[in-house]
Amino acid sequence: MRTIVGAAALLAGVIALATGATAAMLAVVFARKVVTPPTRREEDLRILGVDSAVGEITLAAGDEARMRGVYGLWFERDSGHARLGDVIEERDGRVRRALTSTDFGRPERAARGRIDGWYHLGPWELDVPYEDVVVETPLGPAPAWWIPADVPSDRWVVQVHGRGAKRHEALRAVESTREAGWNSLLISYRNDGEAPESSDRRYGLGGTEWADVVSAARYATEHGAREIVLMGWSMGGMISLQAVLRSAEVREHLVGVILDSPAIDWVDILRFQGGALGLPRRLGDAVARLLGAPYGGGLTGLAAPISLEELDPVARASEFSVPILLMHSVDDGFVPIDGSRRLAASRPDLIQFEEFTGARHTKLWNHDPERWNGLIAGWLAARTSADHDGAAVEIVG
Repeated sequence: MRTIVGAAALLAGVIALATGATAAMLAVVFARKVVTPPTRREEDLRILGVDSAVGEITLAAGDEARMRGVYGLWFERDSGHARLGDVIEERDGRVRRALTSTDFGRPERAARGRIDGWYHLGPWELDVPYEDVVVETPLGPAPAWWIPADVPSDRWVVQVHGRGAKRHEALRAVESTREAGWNSLLISYRNDGEAPESSDRRYGLGGTEWADVVSAARYATEHGAREIVLMGWSMGGMISLQAVLRSAEVREHLVGVILDSPAIDWVDILRFQGGALGLPRRLGDAVARLLGAPYGGGLTGLAAPISLEELDPVARASEFSVPILLMHSVDDGFVPIDGSRRLAASRPDLIQFEEFTGARHTKLWNHDPERWNGLIAGWLAARTSADHDGAAVEIVG
């Protein structure tokens, strides 16, 4: 009996050790993926057929395929691009959508693709004036687009794109910002594929990129900006909030912040995304600890640890003193809305919180452009110098 019990105990120990080793390996893989800029995007959409004569495309049914609204479609490993209109019909596991145009490539030959919320390929498509400019960052020159308001203005919106995206993501906001009389500066930042790389070529999840937003704000003021709004998309929201919390230079001319589907609570996001992959939610906590560990660099490739606790804007919510427009969808599917709800609840005096339904991550404009444009244009129109004197934009605490 003792032999059997001993053997069972030994087997249990081996299983626990193996399980622990597997969990540790998963945590390392997960952590590396989180901080490593993607070089290729997954084509997770099956293309079942294209009828160019009538302008329709048929996709395998799924959350992305059935999204309402207009989108870009990349296919053949990003060598082709088309524009999708709204859903026409969903039946028998197939979704028919309008195929409004093909920019390049042959969608009828493609078996897979991916939907993108960017929609616009560049500012030249907007039929508005724009300039290619360069922002000098701590790591070197970073390209940006400057798009002026309809009439000369000293008000600027600095657009900060999200993880795995580029400045093209923010082109959707140009119409509403120009309507409200604001210039737009669409920036790039370290490790996004356009701006200079850091030594480790890793994302800092907001803990390093904020310095490039400071440079963008400096560029804006040097070119006549007297009032600045930061607008952040996804991880760009976290980057923008870190710039506000860490830089007196940014706060000097800051009159507000706009957040679209922002990353607020990284631990919560890691838990959510781990669960979506079928992994234990507690794995997210292990990844968070690994990212912040002094020894983690050898495993993640990070030059310095990332303390996710120090990045938590809810914990420092009392320090914000400018109005914030916060927009998030309950159906985001990538960044859970819970963090945005907590941030909004922490400062109801400053934060206008707008919940969307049915929109996926950073695709609020695509899903409901009329509401989205109206919210931004109206909120920006309310930001005037008379509402924000010098004391109002100083950080508290």
